[in-house]
Amino acid sequence: MIIQIDTQSGEPIYEQLRNQVVFGIASGKLLPNEPMPSVRRLAADLGINLHTVNKAYTMLCDEGYLVMDRRKGAVVSVKPTENGDVEQKTTKALTLAAAEARCRGVELNSFLNQCKLCYEQIGGV
Repeated sequence: MIIQIDTQSGEPIYEQLRNQVVFGIASGKLLPNEPMPSVRRLAADLGINLHTVNKAYTMLCDEGYLVMDRRKGAVVSVKPTENGDVEQKTTKALTLAAAEARCRGVELNSFLNQCKLCYEQIGGV
């Protein structure tokens, strides 16, 4: 999986990195037990600070997407652990997206179809 960072984006680099790993897992580009590059290597490859990569990896471990193995380093989790915040975060993100869509006059069925399309595209359904 190729990770690309947009330095012109208003989104913090650690969040871009975190989000791309989550998309990689959801789309099957990153497989369970697949080793991730070391923090130092990924930082060097992307030309970013190693503390930025470490912050993203820590978030991914806390959220259950990665696990740390003393011998292998960071590896993709076999199955992300249940996290009570997932439903709350999803609801918050969808509520904001729905509010923006409604403000711009997007019909409910169109919004729901777009949500379904995005979900299916990520998972290859």
